[in-house]
Amino acid sequence: RVLLDGRLDAVWPVSTARAGKRTPIGSWSPDFLSRNHRSSLYGGAPMPFAIFFHGNYAIHGTTEAEKLGRPASAGCVRLETGNARVLFERARTDGLRSMRITISA
Repeated sequence: RVLLDGRLDAVWPVSTARAGKRTPIGSWSPDFLSRNHRSSLYGGAPMPFAIFFHGNYAIHGTTEAEKLGRPASAGCVRLETGNARVLFERARTDGLRSMRITISA
């Protein structure tokens, strides 16, 4: 779910950690943005429109949109790339401190 000024703005399917991996639970401000990021931990895997939070974790687009809606990642939050772009541009335009990332069980 994406909230804007406390109101529901969008609902997008995501993928979080698959078995044996974990997506952190909590609330953070984003640390930095990377438009065309490649993972340094997972063989250069593409992470388009990455919004990094809590160390190496990010919200980013995916090339595996068919897996959205079920656990599939190594811990990041995957979005359809077009939705990741919308969120990325909002963070870039409004500023990182205006955004809050909250992940719950």
